[in-house]
Amino acid sequence: MNFPTDLKYTKDHEWIRVDGNVAYVGITDYAQNELGEIVFVDITSVGETIDKEEVFGTIEAVKTVSDLFMPASGEVLEANAELEDKPELVNQDVYGKGWLIKISLTDPAELNDLLSAEEYEKLIAK
Repeated sequence: MNFPTDLKYTKDHEWIRVDGNVAYVGITDYAQNELGEIVFVDITSVGETIDKEEVFGTIEAVKTVSDLFMPASGEVLEANAELEDKPELVNQDVYGKGWLIKISLTDPAELNDLLSAEEYEKLIAK
């Protein structure tokens, strides 16, 4: 499994990549592997400001539906429109084209509470 070191991770298996004043959020390689084939991504929170660890949408696989949790507080600026027609991008390119939302961070200091790639790997190895 792949866990890029330039990302931060949550115990709920989301990742966040900060790019200036915005950040991209997705699920980890571990999460997409556990879920299996992704068939639908439902994000209805665009335009909303959502607190850290609150639900911003759901992701549906063949066998289950899982909530998606905010890794840090912020306004949801955009959902990845490509996933409407190609939800399998989450499986194919989880850290690239399979991103879920773009957010404007409310409190960048919250990123300090997230896990490094090494800490996340230890978490899932348990």
